[in-house]
Amino acid sequence: MNDAQINLVKATWESLTPGADEVAHLFYSNLFEMEPKYREMFGTDMESQGKKLMMMLNTAVRSLDAIEAVVPAVQALGQRHVKYGVVADDYTAVGAALLKTLEQGLGDAFTEETQEAWTLTYGTLSGVMIEAAEEVEARGSA
Repeated sequence: MNDAQINLVKATWESLTPGADEVAHLFYSNLFEMEPKYREMFGTDMESQGKKLMMMLNTAVRSLDAIEAVVPAVQALGQRHVKYGVVADDYTAVGAALLKTLEQGLGDAFTEETQEAWTLTYGTLSGVMIEAAEEVEARGSA
């Protein structure tokens, strides 16, 4: 990611954070609409789950210009997801739900450049999570 893309992700994220609870609700609504099977992975306290999601995204977005600082937390998240039954293919649906949520939340500000910057951001973060999860799985089967 280049500086312009990082700044674009940060600026668009900042415009969404005042409505963080609504954004989280929209994200999970989109995810469950796209992939109803994911609903069973979550408990009943979706408000708490939404807050966790927004906190993690907030930390990751704010750390994009020094991504190495947040990599250990993202790796740990990927490792934790293994015990919930998350597999690499699941990250595709989550990415699609995130992009749809961003498009809905940003409206006209969700330009082609914005979509590309967020796609790169999500690809980077999900790649770290998938790699960490695969390491856990490899240790478990060794």
